[in-house]
Amino acid sequence: MNSFRKELWFNTTKRREYINITSSIQAVLVESGIKEGLLLANAMHITASVFINDDESGLHSDFERWLEHLAPEKPHNQYKHNGYEDNADAHLKRQVMGREVVVAVTEGKLDLGPWEQIFYGEFDGMRRKRVLIKIIGE
Repeated sequence: MNSFRKELWFNTTKRREYINITSSIQAVLVESGIKEGLLLANAMHITASVFINDDESGLHSDFERWLEHLAPEKPHNQYKHNGYEDNADAHLKRQVMGREVVVAVTEGKLDLGPWEQIFYGEFDGMRRKRVLIKIIGE
């Protein structure tokens, strides 16, 4: 069995963004040379997420509205965590959207459903952050 590791780096321009990283992850898979196995993609920051869903702008707006309803950013003083930083809402949003995805690799391709895409969700952006890609297989 082989393994391959690579990091993808992001520096978002807004506090919250959803970035389709499917093609970047597929490129890492090709680079790895692994044809059959499993691929893990996980956010290496506690205020970011990696998740699978549909790449549809209305749905992304729904994510934003729903998450903001569950854990509103403001007022910042509603959270005990906020003091030095103002990102308690980002920690909660990440908890809901998840840390990572695992995707089967079949014949050198991501084995995704017809509408499935992989996203990086940023909830406390405007600084450099990374996603770890780890692939194991043959």
